Amino acid sequence: MDNLSDILKKIKNKPSVYLGKPSISCLQAFLSGYNVAQYQLGLPLQEENILDGFQDWIQKKFNIDSSQSWANIILFFSQDERDALDIFFQLFEEFCQSKVHNARSTTATNSLTGSQAINIAN
Repeated sequence: MDNLSDILKKIKNKPSVYLGKPSISCLQAFLSGYNVAQYQLGLPLQEENILDGFQDWIQKKFNIDSSQSWANIILFFSQDERDALDIFFQLFEEFCQSKVHNARSTTATNSLTGSQAINIAN
């Protein structure tokens, strides 16, 4: 079974093949079905879910504090379902980049703190 990153790349390139039509609502339904299938098949998670934190990130990005899903928030700020799907992929890429940046910042901060502790001990 492909991992979720690979599946999202395939959907981005050929949304109609995987979703029936290019639509953010169809993408959300597809991803929900993917998660249910994994659970029902008892498949172990081989990777961290790449969408973990995406809901909170979208809410902060659009300054929205509601129970609306990430798909509905993106759709609200889009022209239509197809536009919302295109915007999803742009935002998702930005989200992934922010996760990488935050991970590097945390690593750098931890390294700095460790070297400061060594200097203080000497």
